[in-house]
Amino acid sequence: MTHLTDLLAAVADGVDPGPFALVRREGADELELFTGPVDTVERLADIPLPPGTPGARTLAVVPYRQIAERGFACVDDGAPLECLQVREHRRIPLAEALAALPDQPVRTEGAAFDVTDEEYARIVQRVLAEEIGRGEGANFVIHRVLNATVQGAPLLAALAALRRLLVAERGAYWTFVVHTGTRILVGASPERHVSVDDGLVMMNPISGTFRSSGEAPDTAALLRFLADPKEVEELYMVLDEELKMMATVAEHGGQVIGPYLKEMSHLAHTEYLLAGRGTRDVREVLRETMFAPTVTGSPMENACRVIARHEGRGRGYYAGVLALLGHDEAGRQTLDAPILIRTAEISPTGQLRVPVGATLVRHSTAAGEVAETHAKAAGVLAALGLGPAAPAGAGGQVARLADDPAVRAALAARNAPLARFWLDQRAPDAPGLPGLVGRRALIVDAEDTFTGMLAHQLGALGLAVTLRPWHACEPVDGYDLVVAGPGPGDPGSPDEPKMVALRKLLTGLLAAGRPTLAVCLGHQVLAGLLGLPMHRRQAPYQGLQREVPLFGRTRRVGFYSTFTALADGDRLETAYGTVELARDVSDGAVHALRGRGFAGVQFHPESVLSPDGLAVLSELLADLLPAAPAGIAATVRG
Repeated sequence: MTHLTDLLAAVADGVDPGPFALVRREGADELELFTGPVDTVERLADIPLPPGTPGARTLAVVPYRQIAERGFACVDDGAPLECLQVREHRRIPLAEALAALPDQPVRTEGAAFDVTDEEYARIVQRVLAEEIGRGEGANFVIHRVLNATVQGAPLLAALAALRRLLVAERGAYWTFVVHTGTRILVGASPERHVSVDDGLVMMNPISGTFRSSGEAPDTAALLRFLADPKEVEELYMVLDEELKMMATVAEHGGQVIGPYLKEMSHLAHTEYLLAGRGTRDVREVLRETMFAPTVTGSPMENACRVIARHEGRGRGYYAGVLALLGHDEAGRQTLDAPILIRTAEISPTGQLRVPVGATLVRHSTAAGEVAETHAKAAGVLAALGLGPAAPAGAGGQVARLADDPAVRAALAARNAPLARFWLDQRAPDAPGLPGLVGRRALIVDAEDTFTGMLAHQLGALGLAVTLRPWHACEPVDGYDLVVAGPGPGDPGSPDEPKMVALRKLLTGLLAAGRPTLAVCLGHQVLAGLLGLPMHRRQAPYQGLQREVPLFGRTRRVGFYSTFTALADGDRLETAYGTVELARDVSDGAVHALRGRGFAGVQFHPESVLSPDGLAVLSELLADLLPAAPAGIAATVRG
């Protein structure tokens, strides 16, 4: 059955119409109906994408457990990767769809969160103290699930909920029902995870939640939200994290566009768009971007460990994606993948799950994050009869807060402190700096893919860059520069394999006199080898931008760190010669160091929070690579 009226008639008669998906994409005045058989595959690479006529070929329902394909930790709940192979694709005007969809209330019973507000608050406090407070990362997303039982036919209830979402919700990227035969997903996801069209890869980091009161728009309250340091830093952190992903899937990294205000019926979010050209297979793009930091955290690999540790159960499809794969008129692959959030899952027997999470950062409070989970669930819960309806007219033409000049100015002001390297369009064939073009650099990744962004910056300066993981970083022969990169963890840990490997690498580099640059964790390990004590900050520097003294100049840079080296002077005598230290005179924190043939920085010059990052790198390279002209740094602006 392919036509909507036939499909709905079958559902009303209690007949299974077979697998289908009904989708309204953002801004569309129509719904798309996809029908066809469903298969289960093991890996993203197995998602079928047969050649043929232009259009959609497969709609994949990707569970969170696929994160294991990247070697990351997860609690494996066995949720299958299901693929609806599109045999027919119809377009239905929105008005016609609304007239046909069931207009009836959804009835449920037994609604309750699997984790109470009180227990969720305790988890928030543990993550803040035990993970962010101990240097395990900058932010983490912990979820909880509202469970209930649907009364009546589950598919009929899902279609009724879809109609209510179409009428009441606004600002969603996809509003949808997907029926595979084994499960039903219904939701209004605000967030594009990744799309590929005409060779352009786009991602859409969204973070920061402004909770609407349901009354007249409160511009003053919104302006306070836009100026709130917690909300600002939360968006910057996920922006950095998705730039890391774009560094992998786009040939020249991502360009930052925005920010914008995404307004929905019960809340509003701040968001950016990232864009870059890429040629990878779209299934590979999906794999390399599993999953959005807005639903996991950063750095990604350790965020997955933290999630498994503190959630202790599988996530099902929460934080996964729907992925519509196909071809365009020129035969190029296409991809459109919203994140599976603000989504309910209904089993054939009527068991209902609505997962929802909050992003925990150093400024978080337990009460605030509990409230955020309720606010994020409100839209889909209202459609399921489990919460108050959206304000009247929310789904139609209403006044947009983003149209207010003061709001537009506040959004634009968010870019003022950011690195132009990521905001401005860069010519892919721009020449590098004299003396660096063609020279080779090895970056050692210590489980933080900031190294991908660092590779793009070093490449823009003219270096040919190779990336290797910390556990396979040697040999280093043949490289003009070795970069010991960033990562999570305690640099002083005596037995942790990563720290042992980094100490061995850096000891060998120092002994051989090889040009070496150390960033963040690499810098901490280097500082320890030089005899400096390490200190764990009481207030972590996670996603924090600061102006710091740097060898006679003041630089604005971004920090993601909990530990710092300490020194009581500006010079240090070591077995490798005199080392110059750039430090904070108030507490002795060492922001950077340099000696003969080596340098280290505690901050991230590659971060979007480092407007002076490229200039810092150019200055350090002028010293580290003697063949570079002495005036190299003067030609670069951060």
